[in-house]
Amino acid sequence: MGKKAAKSTRKFAASGQLKKTIQARRKFRDIKKKAEKRKGGKGKEREVHEDEDVSDEEEEDVEETSGKFKGMSVDDFLGGGFMQGDSDEDGSQSGGEAMSEDEEDDEEGSEYADDNESFADVDDLEDEGEAHLMELSKLAEKDPEFYKYLQENDRELLEFSINDANAAADDEDEDEEAMEEDTTPVLTKEILQRWQKALLDHRSLKALRKMLIAFRSAAHMNEEDQVLAWRIESSTVYNKLVTTALRYTPVVLEHHCPYRSLPSGKFKAPTQNNKWKTLQKLILSYFHNVLHLMGQISDDEMLRLAFTETAKLVPYVTSSRKTVKAYLKTCLNYWSSAEDSVRISAFLSVRRLAAATDESIVDLVLKNTYLTLVRSCKSTSAHTLPAINLMKNSASELFCADHAASYQHAFGYIRQLAIHLRNSMKTKTKEAYKQVYNWQYVHCVDFWALVIARACDKQTLIERGGQESELKALIYPLVQVALGAARLIRNARSFPFHLHVVRSILHLTRHTNTYVPLAPYLLPILTSTLSASSKPKPSTLRPLDFETHIRAPQQYLKTRVYNEGLAEESAFLLAEYLASPPVQGSIGFPEVIVPIVLLLRKAIKGAKGAQGKLAKTKEAGVAKALVDRIEESGRWAEQKRKGVVFAPGK
Repeated sequence: MGKKAAKSTRKFAASGQLKKTIQARRKFRDIKKKAEKRKGGKGKEREVHEDEDVSDEEEEDVEETSGKFKGMSVDDFLGGGFMQGDSDEDGSQSGGEAMSEDEEDDEEGSEYADDNESFADVDDLEDEGEAHLMELSKLAEKDPEFYKYLQENDRELLEFSINDANAAADDEDEDEEAMEEDTTPVLTKEILQRWQKALLDHRSLKALRKMLIAFRSAAHMNEEDQVLAWRIESSTVYNKLVTTALRYTPVVLEHHCPYRSLPSGKFKAPTQNNKWKTLQKLILSYFHNVLHLMGQISDDEMLRLAFTETAKLVPYVTSSRKTVKAYLKTCLNYWSSAEDSVRISAFLSVRRLAAATDESIVDLVLKNTYLTLVRSCKSTSAHTLPAINLMKNSASELFCADHAASYQHAFGYIRQLAIHLRNSMKTKTKEAYKQVYNWQYVHCVDFWALVIARACDKQTLIERGGQESELKALIYPLVQVALGAARLIRNARSFPFHLHVVRSILHLTRHTNTYVPLAPYLLPILTSTLSASSKPKPSTLRPLDFETHIRAPQQYLKTRVYNEGLAEESAFLLAEYLASPPVQGSIGFPEVIVPIVLLLRKAIKGAKGAQGKLAKTKEAGVAKALVDRIEESGRWAEQKRKGVVFAPGK
């Protein structure tokens, strides 16, 4: 019995493309022959003529046997070992070329393939009855005596019908006949319901193939240069087709090719078997069609559905690096620019990609996520700040999923911040200072403070069974880089930048229980507002929003509204710093606050000496209230530590 060729190969041969491909190969051979003639001598020319004779004989064999192997594609025919005169070397080479071309086409989503010819091998996973019928039809030619015996003794076997074997195939065959007609058929709700029933009741792969071909038609229906298998005229059918394909495809794949989930939350791709190898190309094509469709969708609900359902298919596409990159790029694009609910859905898809056991995919996800975040925070305003904070918080969760993998990236990017700072400190030019005093630098410092704070938090330590995070070693370099940036420029216009840096380090110290001396960076800001020499002038400007500024506008300098804002913000951060566990929780807290209290009292006294318009009653009142609270906390700490037995002098 001869092996049954796939439907795609039969249709390829019937379409007349075999002759065109043979002519193209002849043309390529002639060009190659001319090139070799220019390079080589007579000996090489003789070899070329011999190769030509051999090639002519091979092509004559191809034409003579084209009827016999009509069902095979040209790559199967010429490179798959069916030509007996070919050498093993030539056959393996052309077979390898065919394999690489097929993989390339599949990764591009089968953009140039005819829909009716695509993925017919999927049907072979279920269509054994048709193969039996083909064998019976050839039996009369191959073995006439046995065929005559069957006519006399087993007539029912020769009258075998696929429709009798599987009644459900009638509807599917009708659909396929409609697809093979010259006119593009219209997809109706009844056809779609039949596919849905086959998918739900039998998890039919044939129905899945037909539905995904129709889905491709929906994804490319507005493009003129595409040859589509279906015409969709109803918006209801269009929406139903898209939602059905998105929701049903993961269910059918999970039934036929389940993947493995590990206790750590990661996953392993499905086992490589014949069924999965056949389905893989279909799924990659479908995945690219979904990505193409998402670029055309404006409905947030549909986008959320697309991200939610494609995330379930991530284990099936990790073997294709090109598909992973395209999917990651799409997810990060929506994560950085879409509405909040779509951002969250896109991030969940990114996090699903990061759950792969392949370390190269995890590194790819972490790197591109960080770079997308940095590009998105280049400019910050009151409108973009909430979205940037959402991105920083979600990205920090991603980096804390695998501390060991994140350490390599965190180390490299913190080192980049240090290099920018070092260059600015060496050259001391306006352009060099801009490498540090910008929003991207501020958000990068804040992001890594969030990551390390989350990784070294007490709750994370409990979840890891008491094992310290690998990221803990980066606390010191990050603090040094951040405080070095705050010391770079110390004028009044740069005070908002200092406050941002101090706020990030303060968050880090609270969660990691690490003592960092932040008072020297806050006291100069607070005392400058109390200085009698500052002489603030009244203005009608609105209070400056320190959350959305890293450099004060020129018109705010030496104004009362700017001074009052600085006093309130710096006093608040100083109070938060002194109330943090590493400071207030220390037994030496009463001694820590002594220089702070003395400096503030001196500044308050100087502020009270100013008279008239120069009086700074509001700033002095803020500082006075802060001093009272600090002294009260100091007395409380002294009272609590009286009972210890290890104090000096005991």
